[in-house]
Amino acid sequence: MNVRAAILLALGLILPAASPVPGQHAHPPAPSAPAAAAPPEDLEALKGLSLEAVRREGKAREIPPGAIEIPPELGHRLGIRFGTVEKRVLQKTIRTVGRIEPDETRIAVVSPRVGGWVEALHADFTGRPVRRGEALLSLYSPELVATQEEYLLALRAEREWGRSSPFTELAVAGKELAAAARRRLLLWDISEAQIRRLEERGTPETALTLHSPFDGTILEKRVFRGQYVEAGAELFRIADLSVVWLIADIYEYELPAVRPGQEAVVRLSAAAGERLTARAAYLYPTLDPRTRTARLRYVLPNPHGRLKPEMFTEVEIAVSLGPRLAVPEGAVIDSGVRRIVFVEAAEGVLEPREVRLGARADGFLEVIAGLAPGERVVTGANFLIDSESRLREALGGGGHHH
Repeated sequence: MNVRAAILLALGLILPAASPVPGQHAHPPAPSAPAAAAPPEDLEALKGLSLEAVRREGKAREIPPGAIEIPPELGHRLGIRFGTVEKRVLQKTIRTVGRIEPDETRIAVVSPRVGGWVEALHADFTGRPVRRGEALLSLYSPELVATQEEYLLALRAEREWGRSSPFTELAVAGKELAAAARRRLLLWDISEAQIRRLEERGTPETALTLHSPFDGTILEKRVFRGQYVEAGAELFRIADLSVVWLIADIYEYELPAVRPGQEAVVRLSAAAGERLTARAAYLYPTLDPRTRTARLRYVLPNPHGRLKPEMFTEVEIAVSLGPRLAVPEGAVIDSGVRRIVFVEAAEGVLEPREVRLGARADGFLEVIAGLAPGERVVTGANFLIDSESRLREALGGGGHHH
């Protein structure tokens, strides 16, 4: 018998006209209580099948170990479906999350190059928008005032001593002193225009004003009015948010499929249903040891400031894997130890085959080993067939069939 009576009984089939056991006589069946009827649709689907159709007695042929023989008509009634092993262009969709971050190339730190006291704080809170050249704070620096006075004295000496020949050496010394003081002012971020105004005015500027380097937003403010700040202290961190970065987390096993230049669809948690497109710009070379993910960077224009740092996003990356030998996903029985596919070895003969698989994409699995192009594989009712195959092996039913 090819397919065990257990399968037929499980489907609610009552097989009439079975042959009597040799040595016994058939007797009319005794009356009994009515049995639970099979569902009408099952009876209709299996109508006309008899034990003879399953047995196919008198015919013998060799079948591979673990294989089972199912007549095509019965296979159709049991819902067995087939797919073909073939090469196809696979496209995999990687779904992950991301977050908005400032563009690191558009961040500036504002620091004084000379120490002093904060006299006035014009940009007085975090998140404040600023324009290019806008005053951020005014700093009183005794060292800066002393250098300006030194520069003015050196200029005066150069002019006065330069008129009388006996003081030529003093005039040269005054010129060198003025040049040194001027260089010091320039190193302290005093502009040429400010130095010209100092020369015209003839009196030192008591406050140094720090300005914004570009249009942006104050991300960090670490200074207060009246505070003394050292040279080089970070007072402001300003970012131009007209362009932002999207950082997506890519799991280690997905890294071979991603590369710069790929397009992604971005969905914002703050704007349900809205979709943006972005192109990958850079894949970072290191992994986060806690999450085992690498960072993939996208660049997004943000002219109206809708994308804000630390916003969460959903990212979908469509990755073309190219032509690969593939099998329908439903054909694979994964036991956790091995992966089995039932192959049509001959008409009505289904053979279990262990396979080695690769990428999963669009309802298909890449076949690395175990199957050949053009082979037909079972894609429906394969768990039922697997149960029968295991039963045959347990009962020693492999080999040939009588």
